Amino acid sequence: MSNWQGAVDWSAHAASGVTFGFAKASEGADYVDKWFARNWLGMRRNRIVCGAYHFGRPKGDPFEQARHFLRVVRAAGGLRRGDLLALDLETTDDLSPERVSRFARYWCYYIERRCRMRPIVYTFQNFAGKGYCEGLGRYPLWIASPSRPKGRPLVPSPWRDWTIHQYSHTPIDRNIFLGTRRELIALGFDPRDRREQRDRRDRRDRRDRRDRR
Repeated sequence: MSNWQGAVDWSAHAASGVTFGFAKASEGADYVDKWFARNWLGMRRNRIVCGAYHFGRPKGDPFEQARHFLRVVRAAGGLRRGDLLALDLETTDDLSPERVSRFARYWCYYIERRCRMRPIVYTFQNFAGKGYCEGLGRYPLWIASPSRPKGRPLVPSPWRDWTIHQYSHTPIDRNIFLGTRRELIALGFDPRDRREQRDRRDRRDRRDRRDRR
């Protein structure tokens, strides 16, 4: 979902069996989707696994865009266990495949380091086939392939498998995840990772202070 859909009835989607959703949060280094906060809260309230995506602009600074994305998510309520983050990679900004893929790798690297989770990469067959996704194979693939049967998309290089398949885009985008809700949540944010990271840092600091005595 994005501002193009306007107000979304998330309770109706939940009642119809929708278990996860993605809402556009940001684009480039300064754009904020005006419906994101409402969509984020709507998914949360209806126990739908929350996903937020950033529309990448490869001409810009990937780290600045990643920071902007996380600020938008934080302003809308922040991350909770199981929340999903994704990079929408579908425009080149007239740059070469090498520069586009480098932008995407840096953006994903920042999110992975900052949030202790691997972001999902949304793209489509022809785009990836031209080399714009080089080096992204370690990140989960969200493949837009509405011309293929549900759950049977073609998987472009550098990936070997897909995680989410967008199998329809009318009247709204429809997606499928081949797995359980628990498996989907396992791909998302886990606050325990942050606590473990802080605990390791605290132990290291105490050890350093002890060594200096």
